[in-house]
Amino acid sequence: MFEEVPSLVQLLKSLQQVPCLASKNVYRVATHFLHMDDEQLEQFCAILLNAKKQIRHCPVCFSWQEADRGCPLCSSPKRDQQVVCVVESWHELLSIEKTGGYAGVYHVLGGVICPLDGIGPDDLTIEPLLKRISEYHLKEVIFAMNQTPEGEATSAYIAHKLKDSGVTITCLARGIPVGSSLEYMDRLTLFKALSERRPF
Repeated sequence: MFEEVPSLVQLLKSLQQVPCLASKNVYRVATHFLHMDDEQLEQFCAILLNAKKQIRHCPVCFSWQEADRGCPLCSSPKRDQQVVCVVESWHELLSIEKTGGYAGVYHVLGGVICPLDGIGPDDLTIEPLLKRISEYHLKEVIFAMNQTPEGEATSAYIAHKLKDSGVTITCLARGIPVGSSLEYMDRLTLFKALSERRPF
């Protein structure tokens, strides 16, 4: 339909390469950019380019940091550096931070082991995690992985590697969400809630 507007086609193709941007929203995002005035658009592009130049992965936890500053998480004196929460991506890190109930540090794996997608242990930051645990003699490693077969397999793989390390290995509690009804719970969630029950 828009073959005779090649610049628009090129913009849409570029937006379609953005992960997590639903195909129906590509047109809305394109419209948003096309309606921006030149100054706004130039400012947006400048911010994006600056972010690309200035933001780096922390070499310890693999979260984000400014290139010319230390990691705000790893360098914080208010955090327990001996407790590490292992997450798949910085999205999960943000979710945990929003609770305000965790005062340790993190380790971002950059994904999960998924052979079907060609992702193995060497494609993640598992080796740096193992080295970190060994060098810093950490007290506890918390697995905060998504409850998927890949998340479980990744946790199991790392736990196996840590079996002789002496570090305490824990995971997030699993079971019935607050405010939910048992009648509508899936079998696996209910099973985990029963098998991992705790004193009242």
